[in-house]
Amino acid sequence: MTQSIPTFAQTAPAPPPALSTQESMSDAWWTGPMLANSAETLPPGHFLFEPYLYDIRTPHTDSFGSRTYILYGLVNNLSIGLIPVFGYNKVSNGPNSSGVGLGDWQLQAQYRLTKFHEGSWVPTVAIQLQETLPTGKYDQLGNRPADGLGSGTYTTTVAINSQTYFWLPNGRILRTRLDISESFSHSAHVKGVSVYGTDEAFRGSVKPGNGFFADLAFEYSLTERWVLATDFTYGHNDNTRVTGLDFADPSNVPFPQTVRVNSGSSSAFGIAPAIEYNWTPAIGVLLGTRIIFGGHNNVGSVTPAIALNYVY
Repeated sequence: MTQSIPTFAQTAPAPPPALSTQESMSDAWWTGPMLANSAETLPPGHFLFEPYLYDIRTPHTDSFGSRTYILYGLVNNLSIGLIPVFGYNKVSNGPNSSGVGLGDWQLQAQYRLTKFHEGSWVPTVAIQLQETLPTGKYDQLGNRPADGLGSGTYTTTVAINSQTYFWLPNGRILRTRLDISESFSHSAHVKGVSVYGTDEAFRGSVKPGNGFFADLAFEYSLTERWVLATDFTYGHNDNTRVTGLDFADPSNVPFPQTVRVNSGSSSAFGIAPAIEYNWTPAIGVLLGTRIIFGGHNNVGSVTPAIALNYVY
């Protein structure tokens, strides 16, 4: 998901005099597209609060969740934050989650390298560092695999986020973001039933592969308050390796069986159309749907979502 900074928080300089038919940057209010992170940072002492509610729909499963961006402008050009995640799985072929549980929470820091100025070709560019903490349950799930809401691993993500503005022939603004990231996961111990498909008798470890993600997003300023947005995404994950011993004895074998499972790499394309409405430059709402097309070793999904963006 995405954090989005309304115009007033971006400390953009006043644009030079423009033609009467050209929309000024101060007259375009934004909430942000559904997925692409902003390349902006908050002014020192300002907060951004953006909760998302969503439902990841795949065959036989609805994964309801919330993801909230809580960001703070620490100093000029540097924002830090926390992203708590909660979830609940409803499945058609087994018991649902026993209750709402913690997902994997994240810590985030973003440093802005350059800033867009009207009339210049240089976009706003920032480097982002994100650390995913294994706070969600992932193994020892017993007879409730739907309780698995985490990965069990620490994951470091490094991203380059960029943002720029174009004025269309009708004078309206098209804001564009391009984000590229790479994720690196550590190994984790796995015991029993887990999100990696192991059974009750398994004891071993998992090593998720690296992940690459790219997001190209467009926002069209329809009016001062209304914005149309779309994300186009591509994701690729390297092979995840599960190794260990299975102490089950289905064939009267007297010794534990060695388990080595490789998921293989996976990739998928996605699109996320959305509409934004902004009551003020500081508060807005987004309603959108992410569609992941089933790709190589990847299950397709449809995820409707709603988000509120507030900066103060």
